[in-house]
Amino acid sequence: MALQDKYQELISFARANGVNDLSVQEQNNVLYLTGTAPGDAIKQQIWAVYEKIDPEMRSADLVLNISVAPGASTTYTVQPGDSLSKIATKYSGLKWQDIFEANKDQISNPDLIKPGQVLKIPQ
Repeated sequence: MALQDKYQELISFARANGVNDLSVQEQNNVLYLTGTAPGDAIKQQIWAVYEKIDPEMRSADLVLNISVAPGASTTYTVQPGDSLSKIATKYSGLKWQDIFEANKDQISNPDLIKPGQVLKIPQ
């Protein structure tokens, strides 16, 4: 099965959700997908589609290089077991205090975040 066939759902999702400059190239048994997502939520959804296709991400046959458009707002949906510190480690240069400050409108105690809560991630 060709890699573009294997990852057709991912490619279609990216196209349907406004990924700009989407490039799909196959080289040396690796599929390269690059482009710019209109926001972080779409980028995270693209990764979720990829994880559905390759749950353990062990195939080593896809390079997914999707950036987020400059000025796009970045959000993060809290998962079970998350803390502000754990979330901050996912974003280079951020501290939990930065996320807390950006979300004071919905967080009164940094130790009390709940799954499903959507947090703003400061740039």
